[in-house]
Amino acid sequence: MHRDLSLEIVRVTEAAAIASSSWTGKGNKHDADGAATSAMREYFSAVPFRGTVVIGEGEMDEAPMLYIGEEVGSGVGPEFDVAVDPLEGTDIVASGRNNALSVVAIAEKGNLLHAPDMYMAKLAVGPRLAGKLSLEDPLEVTIQKAASLLHKEISELTVSILDRNRHAEHIMILRRLGVKIYLLSDGDVAGAMAVAFPETGIDLHVGSGGAPEGVLAAAALRCMGGELQGRLLPENEEEHLRCLAMGISDPSRVLSMRDLVGDSDIIFAATGVTSGDFLNGVKYGWGGRAQTHSVVMRAQTQTVRFIQCVHQLHEEQRGSA
Repeated sequence: MHRDLSLEIVRVTEAAAIASSSWTGKGNKHDADGAATSAMREYFSAVPFRGTVVIGEGEMDEAPMLYIGEEVGSGVGPEFDVAVDPLEGTDIVASGRNNALSVVAIAEKGNLLHAPDMYMAKLAVGPRLAGKLSLEDPLEVTIQKAASLLHKEISELTVSILDRNRHAEHIMILRRLGVKIYLLSDGDVAGAMAVAFPETGIDLHVGSGGAPEGVLAAAALRCMGGELQGRLLPENEEEHLRCLAMGISDPSRVLSMRDLVGDSDIIFAATGVTSGDFLNGVKYGWGGRAQTHSVVMRAQTQTVRFIQCVHQLHEEQRGSA
């Protein structure tokens, strides 16, 4: 994989973050997502590769841009699978809360799981716990093992989980054990990624969220030496058949990192839209400028770079900001 692509991919997430940040707190998640998607697609056209969207805004008949199967890039160069979430946290931006991101991951063709749009049970951990826990274990066992491996008391562990009714039993178990809980209003990718950033203080991410977001988070964790295990949760026969059609013969089995993101090199980039646990949001300053804060990573080298950039906005960008 050409490492020069790293900076090209960051430009894509920066553009989407700037475009969507102007909708912060305005209560309109659809326009925020539309702005991010349009900007991301435009900037993709200059990236020197032949990309195919395998995780995007939906099927071709559901999404006008960045739909599954759409070809992106300049049309010249190597072929890649592309996973995108132009605005991870549409409700977050609409309500003006923290941890919204613009996210892109690319890998050599055939490596990223074409995850269907359904729920996935997840267990995400950082490098110290990678390969040492199992999604097959009951949550109580997972917590006990994690505490022992990290040389912590159970009461010292911090676990993140989406604040959803479907997680009521998980949350009850965690509280009974005395674990510190970090409840996420939204932001499944950011929540899973946080386990690999020591400064967040989060040890594990558990519960269920979107399967496409699981692949994106797994791509990031692979670049940082972490791990995400997943299990698809089809809710009806139609979703079960969709798994089979996408090549997932046994939706009930635990998906490993290899299943989710393959063995090839990966480039992952994320730009903060609103400030969060490890990235600052877009900030606007004097003279029609915007400041972005991004992270870009590569699996082969496990290099993690934080990039702070000041952008001179064009006239049309200023008008929407």
